[in-house]
Amino acid sequence: MYSKKVLQRFQKPKFAKKMKDPSSKGKVGNTKCGDIMEIFIKVKTDKNGDEIIKDISFLTYGCVAAIASTDYLCEIAKGKTLEKALKITSKDVVKKMGSVPAIKLHCSVLAQKALKEAIEEYKNKKEK
Repeated sequence: MYSKKVLQRFQKPKFAKKMKDPSSKGKVGNTKCGDIMEIFIKVKTDKNGDEIIKDISFLTYGCVAAIASTDYLCEIAKGKTLEKALKITSKDVVKKMGSVPAIKLHCSVLAQKALKEAIEEYKNKKEK
C-alpha cells in the first residue's frame, strides 16, 4: 500500500515538532477523515529583502499519508521565499513522496492548505 520511503518518513518525520515563537501558523482539518494539520513557519528577510521560510515544522494528527505529506511539504518549503512557497502544489508533495494510494491524495492537499494558511496569517499580521 505505502512505499518504503513514505513509511520511513511516517516513522521518523524530520520536521515534526511544535515550534517556539513561530512567525505564524496555519491549521486545517478534514472532518471526513479526521486528519488535522498544523504548520509553523519562521520567516526572515534576507539581504535582498525577500521574505524566506527560515524554519518550518508541523504537528499532524492523522494517518501515514497525512504525516508523511506534511513532512515532505516542510522539506519542499524550507528556504523558499513566501511567494515560491505559495506556489507549491499538492502534486509537488505527491511527486516528492512517490506512490501514494489514490484515496490518500487529499492529505497532500491538506498539507498545502495548512502552509497557505500559515503564510496568509503571517502577511495579515504584518499588515496590521
